[in-house]
Amino acid sequence: MGLETIMKITSIDTIAVGAGWKNWLFVIVHTDDGLHGVGEGTLNGFIRTTETAVHELEHLVIGQDPRNVKAIAKSLMESVSLDGGHIHRTAVAAVEVACWDILGKSLGVPIYQLLGGRVRDSILGYGNGWYRRERSPKDFVEAAEEAVAKGFKALKLDPFGLARDFVESDELEFAYEIIAALRSRFGSELRILIDVHARFTETDALRAAHKLAPLDIYWWEEPTTREREAPANSVALRCPIRVATGEMYDTIGQFFTLAAGGGINIFQPEPMSLGGISNTLSVADLALAHGSWVAPHQSGGPVATAVCLQLAACVPNFLIQEHFDPFNEPWTRNLVTWAPKLDPTNGHLSLPESPGLGVELNVDVAREHPYNPSAYLNIHREGWEKRLGQESSPETAR
Repeated sequence: MGLETIMKITSIDTIAVGAGWKNWLFVIVHTDDGLHGVGEGTLNGFIRTTETAVHELEHLVIGQDPRNVKAIAKSLMESVSLDGGHIHRTAVAAVEVACWDILGKSLGVPIYQLLGGRVRDSILGYGNGWYRRERSPKDFVEAAEEAVAKGFKALKLDPFGLARDFVESDELEFAYEIIAALRSRFGSELRILIDVHARFTETDALRAAHKLAPLDIYWWEEPTTREREAPANSVALRCPIRVATGEMYDTIGQFFTLAAGGGINIFQPEPMSLGGISNTLSVADLALAHGSWVAPHQSGGPVATAVCLQLAACVPNFLIQEHFDPFNEPWTRNLVTWAPKLDPTNGHLSLPESPGLGVELNVDVAREHPYNPSAYLNIHREGWEKRLGQESSPETAR
């Protein structure tokens, strides 16, 4: 179908899926032409809220041509004359991605082809969500063995348990022992990434970084408060480990402020939080001008994985991609029609090749796993590393 033919959005379906430790939100945009597009709007703990936001905004796009992707996104953001923040942009992202999917399908090409074409054939991936055992050096090593056996050459972890604000010496020593055990077992070939989850003050983020730096840490993620960008810059300018941050930012301007503050050369935009593909590309261009790289955050479902890999295909300064999918519930493999393959020789993820986003949602599978109000992550709850959701947590099991 050529773009000269009018196409209209007729309806939007949403499906909230309970995926064990987290809920996922999928969106399907339907058209009068029979084409449909798939998007994802997962935001931990706010699935029903985001789903409602999608339907509250739906009237703004019914009857519009989904191939006018930027116009659709602009209307969704500006027509309500109020910025609804994280929820707003996540809802917009779900629809925006679905529209990109429709545009690609209508032209018979992947989304990355619409954005300038490939600059690479694969991207280095790092595993996350692989540690779902007791918090001990032995258990971390055993879990890492399984992750490395899958082909990962890079793994991310948070070794700090419930430490918050100020890390006590014994807690820091235990975190050191966990990472030292991993380094001893796997040597320098394994990239070890640390997620601090914004848990420390500036002083203790630096204190912990200096303690762990001799273990050859690839990056130090979200070292301090999410309230402002400046503290991350302050830490980065004095940190012995390269700092990565940005997953919680929901505007391009926050990344501009981050860049202006200096010290950080790894930006972590979350496409769902930012409003979709177009805004994430803007952050990548800003990072390029800054001499920096992007490593998108992605702890949602497999549709969000495909979004990040479309970007990986065409963004020159794309560093590495977070990948949870192999560690999610086994049935989630059947939720979509395509998943990236992991090359065990180099730890790289394959890229989608089919028109549009490159994946289709298996709706029947999705509906077999309905929304679970207890499925969300709380890193301040004992045993959170097991990613059991709240219903199966140690406290509720007693």
